[in-house]
Amino acid sequence: MTTATYVQDSEFDQLLASEDLLVVDCTATWCGPCKKVAPLMDQLAEEYEGRVKVVKIDLDQNKETPKKYEIRSIPAVMIFKGGELQEKMVGVAPYEKFKAAVDNLL
Repeated sequence: MTTATYVQDSEFDQLLASEDLLVVDCTATWCGPCKKVAPLMDQLAEEYEGRVKVVKIDLDQNKETPKKYEIRSIPAVMIFKGGELQEKMVGVAPYEKFKAAVDNLL
């Protein structure tokens, strides 16, 4: 089963450059709503395996990426296409909303 893996700030720019479509779940271990979004990101990673890269970034351990993209509230999901931010969704949302955002960019 494919799941969304954790990445670090140091890997982020290289990941943006190497992936055509990248979904980034901005999360923290203490965040209750983030725990509701986490399985949805794993489901997205599974469904779009080979077409979309889905990752998580822990905001307590990584300060640079959230600052760069002005993440002020979590959970936040960012979707990048060709290295450019296309969409930012803040808060808990149903799986269909994340899926529709990805489908729109494929």
